Amino acid sequence: MYDITIIGGGVCGAAIAMYLSKYDVKCCLLEKDNDIAIGTTRANSGIVHAGYDPEPDTLMARLNVRGCELIEHLAEKLNIPYRKVGSMVIAFDAKDEAHLHKLYERGIANGVRGMELLGKDTLLEREPNLSPNVTGALYAPSAAVVNPWRLCLAMAETAAKNGVEFFLNSEVTIIEKINGAFAVTAGGKVFDTRYIINAAGLYSDKIAELVGAKDFEIHASKGQYYLLDKTSDWIVNSVIFQCPTEKGKGVLVSPTAEGNIIVGPNAESDNERDDVSTTREGLEFVSAEAAKTTKLIDYRENIRSFAGLRANSDKRDFIIGESALCRHFINVAGIKSPGLTSSPAIGEYVIEVLEDCGLILTEKENWEYPEPHICFAELSNEQKAEACRRNKLYGNVVCRCNLVTEGEILDALENSYIKPTTLDGIKRRTGSGMGRCQGGFCGVKVHEILCKYYGVPAEEVLWDKDGSYIVAGKVGESND
Repeated sequence: MYDITIIGGGVCGAAIAMYLSKYDVKCCLLEKDNDIAIGTTRANSGIVHAGYDPEPDTLMARLNVRGCELIEHLAEKLNIPYRKVGSMVIAFDAKDEAHLHKLYERGIANGVRGMELLGKDTLLEREPNLSPNVTGALYAPSAAVVNPWRLCLAMAETAAKNGVEFFLNSEVTIIEKINGAFAVTAGGKVFDTRYIINAAGLYSDKIAELVGAKDFEIHASKGQYYLLDKTSDWIVNSVIFQCPTEKGKGVLVSPTAEGNIIVGPNAESDNERDDVSTTREGLEFVSAEAAKTTKLIDYRENIRSFAGLRANSDKRDFIIGESALCRHFINVAGIKSPGLTSSPAIGEYVIEVLEDCGLILTEKENWEYPEPHICFAELSNEQKAEACRRNKLYGNVVCRCNLVTEGEILDALENSYIKPTTLDGIKRRTGSGMGRCQGGFCGVKVHEILCKYYGVPAEEVLWDKDGSYIVAGKVGESND
């Protein structure tokens, strides 16, 4: 029997797993898809929010500010892309400026450090490509950008190294309460467990229903984005927000951790929970709103348009705690923005919740971070030469855009605790296919490497989720 079963392999589930792996408990994580970080986690702006936006004295405020601190520490320990670029909320008139003062006071109450209210001249000195119509900004130096799926994967790998068991392709279909414990049916297996942590994101209300704990509802909100090539990295230096509205933080223009520029999102309420399609209308709205921030965005430099989904709930705050309707069933739900930022702090907080529920947790004597994988593009010329001497496959460049080598791809396959099986799984771990050509050159080569490594025919290798087949068969062959 497991002490704890986590349902959901997004960034919150991974963070909870990592913090639980520090304790002497038997823990597993169940993920319905074929990889970690494949849902909401992979499709967002990657912003590490400073923490001035949430209402004071809420879980959202507390965990946002703490998470912002933790991610900076984890980025170094886990060797993940992270840039502390700061953020600006810009104003265009007196009404906006009044709102900046409100955000400033809220940030002070939440414990955000180093904030400044900037006048127009100072703002344009720091961000010369913004609209001349700006009148000022709220500057928060603690804001940053991070690679969201690399953060999630690194925390999951850390958890796996330290004893947490991961089960992919394990959709939870039945939960039964038997003699004070749970029997969880997932992926054709039954997992007996004392505690359940429901971190199922867009489906967290459906998981709660399985134990009769229907006390909240999840509503999927879709946001659409442009991702620009790295040649556009001169447009802004920091994360640029317009004043937020009731619908969210609005359309932003921001650097990414890898040096691209991201523009978006819009906010579309009450979507289907698996609808990540983009639309002309949605993207036109994004570009029109972004033009208020700066007119210098050249959308011919767009290398990818995509959409992400947020698990908004009918509650104003994060839903984290033991269900009032089912003992030892702990919800981590409604984790909308700033969910990515808050995720490590959520992991910490769930430890407190479990202890309050009566679980005795004893820290392990031996706990460690996994060894980081080589990132060939970041090595010096001398280090690259040495890597190639040790393994000639580091000299075989597979992804030209991001300089990803065959050696790195095989590292991801051979030395990962949670092994990728798809092209996007390799992309999330190595960055192949994320450059200007978006896999146009390297996709075929990565496909070949996966076929060879797993010893499977080309028809069986997937692009991403189940059903995303790439090859139907050889030309001239009948599939009848």
